[in-house]
Amino acid sequence: MDFQLSDDQRALRSGMRDLLGAVFDRDRLRAAVERGGALDRSLWRELGAAGFFALRLPEEEGGVGLGLPEAVLLFEEAGRALLPGPLVATHLAAGLVKGASEGEAVVTAVAGDLPVAHLAEADAVLVVGAEPPAGEATGAESLTGEALRAFVAAARPVRSMDPLTPLHSARAVAERAPAATERTPAHAGRFRFEAALLTAAEQLGSAARTTEAAVQHAGSREQFGSPVGAFQAVKHLCADMLARTEPARAAVYAAAVTGDPVEIAAAKLLADEAAVRNARDCLQIHGGMGFTWEADVHLHLKRAWLRAASWLTGAGAEELLAADLGAAGRLPRSSAAPGRPVPEVGGGG
Repeated sequence: MDFQLSDDQRALRSGMRDLLGAVFDRDRLRAAVERGGALDRSLWRELGAAGFFALRLPEEEGGVGLGLPEAVLLFEEAGRALLPGPLVATHLAAGLVKGASEGEAVVTAVAGDLPVAHLAEADAVLVVGAEPPAGEATGAESLTGEALRAFVAAARPVRSMDPLTPLHSARAVAERAPAATERTPAHAGRFRFEAALLTAAEQLGSAARTTEAAVQHAGSREQFGSPVGAFQAVKHLCADMLARTEPARAAVYAAAVTGDPVEIAAAKLLADEAAVRNARDCLQIHGGMGFTWEADVHLHLKRAWLRAASWLTGAGAEELLAADLGAAGRLPRSSAAPGRPVPEVGGGG
């Protein structure tokens, strides 16, 4: 079986990289930082027009009709570019929340006790509850209108480590949230794990980008008459960054094909480690200038920390993997993702 990207998939990834290079270059990234992470609605609509949010909707519903592997490629590029906003929630809300697929609506999500991203700018909030029993209604609900306004009013802004991601605490609010405007047909378990996988894809893109930035800096920065990349310690750091990125890439791509919760947990675990540790190593290779506000390295590190705590944390992924290993040999392995009991996973944008 050939797991290499097809020509169409490579063209899709290349097209998204070109688009983001045109509509969200470094100047626009810095402008977004200066305005405190406030969303650019025109950029959001451009993403919608390019099919970013409607990628997996059937063509008869106005979508592109592609699958999770293609979505992973787009989110990898979004992670490279540090594209801000609740991209995962809006993508998953396409076809469920009016305007989400076209980029006319900004949709965020709350699940578990974690803060909610971009709540003040959201046109809808998906409240992802506990996994419902088999045959019962989904645990994912959509808040709009008066219910949304009441939810936002009761939430409390909290300080975010990422200047591009404003956060609100909604821990107590979610438990006593107003009646949802509508109940989505999405399965809560599937929603959570797809969100975790797309977040892992963003982490993968960030890990790849910081690896490239570190190698580029190591080749151009000179000390004692030689590029710093000529020193063995720096070579080892760069090699370690690549050695973390490529296994994470294989895990994320494979999980996108199977959709299995255990493989998604492994992919999230590897991608989180690659994104966080690569950003830290990239910062170290940049030396003193890596700590400055003008450098972009700290933005990758802060976003990586934030994503690592979103949807499926490291502890949650490890518990899921341990439970699957413990069950091996006693029960037949099933890839029927939504129905099997899993540890609680958190939320995010």
